[in-house]
Amino acid sequence: MPQRLLIVDDEPGIVDTLKAYFSPRYQVLTAYSGGEAVQRAALRPDLILLDINMPGMDGLAVCRTIREQISCPILFLTARVESADQIAGFQAGADDYIVKPFGLEELAARVEAHLRREQRRQRQTVVRFFGELAVDYSARTVAVGDRQAVLSRREFDILELLSLNPGQVFDRERIYEAVWGIDGEGSSDTVMEHIRKIRAKLSALCSHSYLETVWGCGYRWNG
Repeated sequence: MPQRLLIVDDEPGIVDTLKAYFSPRYQVLTAYSGGEAVQRAALRPDLILLDINMPGMDGLAVCRTIREQISCPILFLTARVESADQIAGFQAGADDYIVKPFGLEELAARVEAHLRREQRRQRQTVVRFFGELAVDYSARTVAVGDRQAVLSRREFDILELLSLNPGQVFDRERIYEAVWGIDGEGSSDTVMEHIRKIRAKLSALCSHSYLETVWGCGYRWNG
């Protein structure tokens, strides 16, 4: 069965162009508004191309709404180029940030790279225990007993990187490059916000502090 893309933009011309380009390789779903995008996301696409600047419910709001239930890659398509805008996009749960105008071949290469990375993760079947905390790298879940922390895609990516390398110190730039990729167009400052959210969610499960700050150096997993 072909992989499924969801293309969301309020400009029909862009949607039609992208649908025509990707249809030979993927099953393509389309939406022209934020509300319609939330409905289409229930069909569990493998990747979402999401415009930010839409009237009413914009792309940031869509991403925040669906991210806790949808773990697939979300790639923002936008004309916004300010660093603060890009950080806001990543904090909303996006996986990549593609600035308009963009080349179709570059966009296709990024889509394929994200889908390959997702397939590699889905093939993993490892479950590790850190004290009472169970990390399932296949299901991408974190739990203590029957209580589960709901992590966004990027939050789990960071937890995965650190927990698979316990005791090793990673600075923000290294975490950003490993999780967002060398072509990420955001800032490593967003790593701090993701670390804060991970800590808050883990602290709701148990009292042990798994994410340790090494001042002036970065972060490490304290399992």
